[in-house]
Amino acid sequence: MEGIDTVVHAAALKQVPTAEYNPFECIKTNVLGAQNVIEAAMAVGVKRVVALSTDKAAAPINLYGATKLCSDKLFIAANNIRGSRDLTFSVVRYGNVMGSRGSVIPFFLEKRKTGVLPITDPEMTRFNISLEEGVDMVFFALEHALGGEIFVPKIPSYRITEVAKAIGPNCEHPVVGIRPGEKVHEEMITNSDSMNTIEAEKYFVIVPNSAEKNFAETMATYLKHYSAKPVTPGFRYSSGANNVWLSAEEIRALIKKHVDPGFEAA
Repeated sequence: MEGIDTVVHAAALKQVPTAEYNPFECIKTNVLGAQNVIEAAMAVGVKRVVALSTDKAAAPINLYGATKLCSDKLFIAANNIRGSRDLTFSVVRYGNVMGSRGSVIPFFLEKRKTGVLPITDPEMTRFNISLEEGVDMVFFALEHALGGEIFVPKIPSYRITEVAKAIGPNCEHPVVGIRPGEKVHEEMITNSDSMNTIEAEKYFVIVPNSAEKNFAETMATYLKHYSAKPVTPGFRYSSGANNVWLSAEEIRALIKKHVDPGFEAA
């Protein structure tokens, strides 16, 4: 890592069922691997580190989410032990990138050839973010982070039934039940986080709260830095309680733009 100024830590073992089946492999990659990155960055003079998190780290109910919560805590706390180094650690949190491997859209695009799109739960919702939006948020964090923040994007939600309607309106949509460790709704900011969360123009920012520092002063610093305002106490950011929703038609347009330019509903 000699001569490297910036590190974006994107590696993770992220398959929820695999983590439930073989927990320690997930722990080795997502927790011990995170600490390895932190120690290496401090050892060789890296200046900026941004770690990619996940919605599953907020109030985790599965092993993968628990390991990513541990990873987030490690990167945030690393700011407490950086000493006099010109070095900041921060975290960006979002769900599956649109069209990424293992997400529902490429799965449905493949399954529609069979005429059947299985629905895990008709109530299921997810946030939607494009690869470009995710990359922009990483660059924002690299440029603006003071250290210890978790950045969360303001993005729309979709219902799984709308995705099925967008991709295979003429397919069968049987309900098959959720997978082990899967949530019905994605959550990126919990009620408990609301006291630490501020709202900027494009992002929410969860501000670090250290016992070593006066939190009121810390909050004032971050509010000014991001030209932000505190969220309402008890605020919760969940895909199921969002105020911006994508329709099947809008999902089709996004698939053509970000996933498959030749896409047509079947």
